[in-house]
Amino acid sequence: MEKTVTEAIRYRRSVRVFKSDVELQDEKVKHCIQNACLAPTSSNLQLWEFYHVTDSTVLKKLTKACLGQNAAKTAKQLVVVVVRKDLWRKRAKANISFLKSSFGEKPTSDHSKREKLALTYYGKLIPTVYTDFLGSLGWLKYVIFQIIGLFRPTYRQVRNSDMRIVAHKSAGLAAQNFMISMAAIGYDTCPMEGSDTLRVKKILGIPWGAEINMVIGCGVRDEKGIYGSRFRVPFEQVYHKV
Repeated sequence: MEKTVTEAIRYRRSVRVFKSDVELQDEKVKHCIQNACLAPTSSNLQLWEFYHVTDSTVLKKLTKACLGQNAAKTAKQLVVVVVRKDLWRKRAKANISFLKSSFGEKPTSDHSKREKLALTYYGKLIPTVYTDFLGSLGWLKYVIFQIIGLFRPTYRQVRNSDMRIVAHKSAGLAAQNFMISMAAIGYDTCPMEGSDTLRVKKILGIPWGAEINMVIGCGVRDEKGIYGSRFRVPFEQVYHKV
């Protein structure tokens, strides 16, 4: 029986040591990755990919690239969350195709105001925000939007570094969907940022323009797999009701 959302959230811990004698069912892990793909994502661009690693040889190579961490060394499987900001054009076109199919076959002149705005968003605004050349266009856009912001509220995160953050935030949301889904069925995970990302990309054959968001160790927790009691800053220090 699957856990409720709250139960899964409370059950999830970063497990550093997994049981050596308990295997994971590939299809169950894959289903959790499918849940990851349902996470909210900026502009619905879905600039992510997930590498589900089950091959023992590849697991050993990735363990070394993950600096030999126990969470990688004892993992039965690994899931590598990859940011594909470089695919924004392809994803924008996919959104346009989906919108047009949803609107039905009709000339552009017959589109409603809302439909025209949606198509303009992906056809013009997204290219404006994401197009850059060695960072120079980003700074030019940044200055322009700051000037606009003197007169009215406007979007200000338009530099290449800003868009990288946006893409990584979306990938992080997807990763959390995955880990909570795993917890719901009694599987454990450990998100790892400590890795040689260049080696990880080389091992998996990931394109140059992609970026590693995190590597997630997967398995079933060993009795000593959690290194300590859960610590959280008091809720009153982070909660602000306005």
